[in-house]
Amino acid sequence: QLVESGGGLVEPGGSLRLSCAASGFTLDNYAIGWWRQAPGKGREEISCINYPDSGTKYADSVNGRFTISRDNSKNTVYLQMDSVIAEDSGVYYCGAVWRALACVHASVNSWGQGTQVTVSS
Repeated sequence: QLVESGGGLVEPGGSLRLSCAASGFTLDNYAIGWWRQAPGKGREEISCINYPDSGTKYADSVNGRFTISRDNSKNTVYLQMDSVIAEDSGVYYCGAVWRALACVHASVNSWGQGTQVTVSS
């Protein structure tokens, strides 16, 4: 099971850190991705940290502003969101892909329930 947390209301230009914690399995055997779904839109891949070397990938829309990382001792993956803009609003989901080099939506083995991020002044 994956559980996201850390969402909320943040002003433009502000920061937020999302967490994706696993229970029942260890995240270091998985690639972990973050996806964002805005109202009326499809789920967009934002970032991925892969298996086995924790290489990272970012969507162009967040590159340079967001940072994904994993803490295996806490069995948690984080998404640090800096310099947020209104377009970053949406429900953020994390997903785990077994021993993968990439975070492919169709290959996700386990999803979290999502956490809402709203960027507004």
